[in-house]
Amino acid sequence: MVALLGSQPSSTNFFLLPTLGDVHRPVVQNACLWLRHTVEVTVVLVGPTAAGKSSLAAAVVRRYATEGRRAEVVNADSMLVYRGMDIGTAKPSEAERAEVRHHMVDLLDVSENATVAEFQQLARSAIEDCRARDVIPIVVGGSALYVRAIVDDFEFPGTDPAVRARLERELLTHGAERLHQRLSDADPLAATRILPGNARRVVRALEVIELTGRSFSAVLPEYRYRLPDVVQIGIAIDRPTLDARIAARVDAMWAAGFVAEVRRLAASGLRDSLTASRALGYRQVLRYIDGEISAAEARDLTIVGTRKFARRQESWFRKDGRISWLPYDEPDLVSAAYALAGPAGAGSVPDSLAPVPGVED
Repeated sequence: MVALLGSQPSSTNFFLLPTLGDVHRPVVQNACLWLRHTVEVTVVLVGPTAAGKSSLAAAVVRRYATEGRRAEVVNADSMLVYRGMDIGTAKPSEAERAEVRHHMVDLLDVSENATVAEFQQLARSAIEDCRARDVIPIVVGGSALYVRAIVDDFEFPGTDPAVRARLERELLTHGAERLHQRLSDADPLAATRILPGNARRVVRALEVIELTGRSFSAVLPEYRYRLPDVVQIGIAIDRPTLDARIAARVDAMWAAGFVAEVRRLAASGLRDSLTASRALGYRQVLRYIDGEISAAEARDLTIVGTRKFARRQESWFRKDGRISWLPYDEPDLVSAAYALAGPAGAGSVPDSLAPVPGVED
């Protein structure tokens, strides 16, 4: 559980973490964050695409195992639930999943849709399953919406099939840009938080506005945990390094046969899903397959789109003062994350994480 002691400060402090060779590096952490855990701790790893969340999660699972505790990964990425979307989502391999159990992976066919509310219930069930077996759940995700839907007091307004169907017809007729402009007129704040290309969320926002008579942003919840004993850890990475990693990842996707993967999925109904068909990389390759752009343009657009998305990811997460941030290049990042998560799931902040007075972000 995150225990807040005293008043909420307005600044972010640096904490010193001991590393190999007694070299100290700054770790960004909210000054009011003091961690107290029980065996029901839920560890959450967040950060932008290509920051290294998945590999860190697997390493922390292995670290728990050395201490005699079991831990498993609960995916909070909306695209990993789709079977066959492997290369473009950087899905953990079968070998990796054989070593470390991953929940919320390969649940749906690409032709199916899944709402955030449905994702929330499935992920919470997975977390409860872990706790029932005395296993520490490690939630891993790059979407603040999906992560918050899982761990926060986050309830969703109702839906109306008729309204949704009408908006989806308008989407097909007029395109995502037109609907996003309508959202911008009705709720400018929501429009800044939702990318024009995220057609499914644009439709949902317009539906909520129509059904409730309130702005979509007004129904977003406060930062208040629904689950007990949540510890959020973010991976901080500088922009040039992240941009380079994203370009390298996309190059690796193409080399691994990403275009062929999209072709196979297109034959299996990828275009029928408003969710899966809009995934970064997949929608660009679909345009290439349809003859709208060249293969090189699809690759370049995937890199540009992913970089933009990564910036938005970081912006979303930085608004959450409950997240403790660790530098991606921390020499012993696993130990640093483990120290925050708590030894054996029942630890406390070590003395080495005492605040350094007068150093502000």
